[in-house]
Amino acid sequence: MGLLEFADHGLFAPSKIAMAFRTTSEEVARSAGLGRDAVQRKDRIRSDKTQRRLREMIEVVTKTTPRFGSSLIAYAWYRSEPLPGFSGQTAMQLVQTGRASEVLEYIDAVDAGVYA
Repeated sequence: MGLLEFADHGLFAPSKIAMAFRTTSEEVARSAGLGRDAVQRKDRIRSDKTQRRLREMIEVVTKTTPRFGSSLIAYAWYRSEPLPGFSGQTAMQLVQTGRASEVLEYIDAVDAGVYA
């Protein structure tokens, strides 16, 4: 899946993300560390914080999709698999606290064979 499949009119669209991951917009918000209003109110969907968090979540999931063979499995990994070296936190927990860049660096390191 490409990033454009999650977008609508130049913005990441919570409803499209939810449809792709077979979940609800509210769950997408929670997975990105956002409140329910952030994905329900049009002015909040357009906010920099909402778009940044959605982008970070999608970047992590799309970067790991080839490894897992499916975006659904990559999303499940994002939500539930503790990452070594991060005190048992999942990628989702790290993204929720603003540490998405660390998750992306970890994925790059694993892909390069550093943590093989």
